Amino acid sequence: MQRKSILVFISILISSVAYAKDGKQVFERYCWGCHHQTAMAFGPPFSQIASKRSADEIKAMITDPASVSKVFGYKRNAMPKLKLSSEELDAITKYILSYKSKDSK
Repeated sequence: MQRKSILVFISILISSVAYAKDGKQVFERYCWGCHHQTAMAFGPPFSQIASKRSADEIKAMITDPASVSKVFGYKRNAMPKLKLSSEELDAITKYILSYKSKDSK
């Protein structure tokens, strides 16, 4: 019985980590209202972001958009500051970068 409980606990833990690592789910939860993968919406598409920014720049823009916008030379910022776990931040960054065109690599 105890072994079964341990297995259930491990399964739940693994599934929650897998959820956090899935960039598409992070996108659907936090980003889709303003961004699309390849089309312009309120914010730029991921394909455009991926062609211009490094992983570190993307992470910085997500965690501190007001400061990073100034560094990038933008006059204003509409991006909200998101509080993501490190797994979610890594997942969404990889997901965004997956839209980088083969020509810009």
